[in-house]
Amino acid sequence: MAQSDLFKARTGKNDEFYTQYIDIEKEMNAYLEFDPNVFKGKTVLLPCDDPEWSNFTKFFAQNFERFGLKKLISTSYAVESKNYKSSYQPTLFEVNDPKFDESKTRIKGKIFTLTQDKTGDGKVDVDDLEWTYLKGDGDFRSDEIIRLKNESDIIVTNPPFSLFREFLAWIIESEKKFVIIGNMNAITYKEVFPLIKNNKMWTGIRFNQRLNGKNMTFYVPDDYILSGTEVDIDKNGKKMISVAGTGWYTNLEHGRRHQPLALMTMSDNIKFSKHKEIRGVEYQKYDNYDAIEVPFTDAIPSDYEGIIGVPISFLTKYNPEQFEIIGASDNGAIDEQFKIPHFKKHNEPYIDGQKLYKRIFIRHKRK
Repeated sequence: MAQSDLFKARTGKNDEFYTQYIDIEKEMNAYLEFDPNVFKGKTVLLPCDDPEWSNFTKFFAQNFERFGLKKLISTSYAVESKNYKSSYQPTLFEVNDPKFDESKTRIKGKIFTLTQDKTGDGKVDVDDLEWTYLKGDGDFRSDEIIRLKNESDIIVTNPPFSLFREFLAWIIESEKKFVIIGNMNAITYKEVFPLIKNNKMWTGIRFNQRLNGKNMTFYVPDDYILSGTEVDIDKNGKKMISVAGTGWYTNLEHGRRHQPLALMTMSDNIKFSKHKEIRGVEYQKYDNYDAIEVPFTDAIPSDYEGIIGVPISFLTKYNPEQFEIIGASDNGAIDEQFKIPHFKKHNEPYIDGQKLYKRIFIRHKRK
C-alpha cells in the first residue's frame, strides 16, 4: 500500500478497509487449535462492522454451532457519520425487509444478532441472523454500544486505523478478550507498549508477514481511488489493496506465542550467521543505552546475559517464557537505569552517532 494511502487511513480520511474471509478464518483457527473451547459459551461482539455483507459476521455466523457460541452481536456505523463519504445504496436485503425505513438507513447504525435456529432448518447459521436499526449511529463510544460491549466476552473486528488507540483503550478498560487488526507501528505507542510489556496484549498469528508475495490484503469501497503498487481487482471486480506492516493484536493465547526461538551463542553467530552485519563482526553497543544492537531476531545470542536491542518485528516471535521485555526506545519507555547518563535526553538509539530505527529492549529469562 502506498504510504500516502496509509496516512489517509490513519488520519480518518479513509477507514473503509474490509477484511477477507480467509484471513479471519486462518487467524481464528489458530486460537481454536490452542484451545478448542476458546469460543464455547461466549458472546462475541463485532463492532465497527457492516453486518449485511461483513466477512466477520459471515464467518462467526456460519461457525456458530461448531464454536459453541452463546450469542453473536454485530453492529454497523451509520453511513452519514463516517469520515469517508462513499456512494451509498441500501442493500436488497434491507430494502426488501418490512423493517426498512428510508429515514433511518443513512443515519442509524444496524445491529445483527444470532442466538438460535429461527428458520426451522435444524441448524444455526447466517440465515438465522435477526436485525434492526440502532437508536444511534453505532459509534463504539456511545452508551448503546458500550452496553453491548459489557454484555460480550470477546470482541473481534478491524477497527478504523485513525481510531486504533481509542478503540483499544475502549476494550482494555472493560478487560475483555479481543482479536483486532492494527498496524505494526502501534507497538511503540505509549498507550499500547505497556500492555505488550506486561503481557496484557500480544501479536496474533499473522503479523507483518508476506504470504504468497503479498502483505495482508483488504477490500476497499468501489469508489476508492487505487494507487501504489500493491493493488488488485478480484474475479468479481471488487477492489483490493495490500497494507504493509499490518496484522492482528490479541489477548487470546495461541501456540506460536509459546514456541521458543532456536538461537546460537554469540561466538557461533559471529562465525556462522547468515547476516553479513553479524558474521565476522563484533556485536555493537549503543551510544545511549546499556545494551547491544541485534538487528535480526535469529541473531540474538543465546548466552548473552545483558540487555539486547531488537527490531519491533521481534514481537512476532516473542515467547514470554524465553524473554523478558525491558522497554522500548520510542516514547522513552525504558527505565532510566538502562540509559547512558550523558545521553539520557535521547530516546532514539544511536551507534557511533548514527540514529537507528525504533528498538525493543529485551533480556533472556533464566531459570
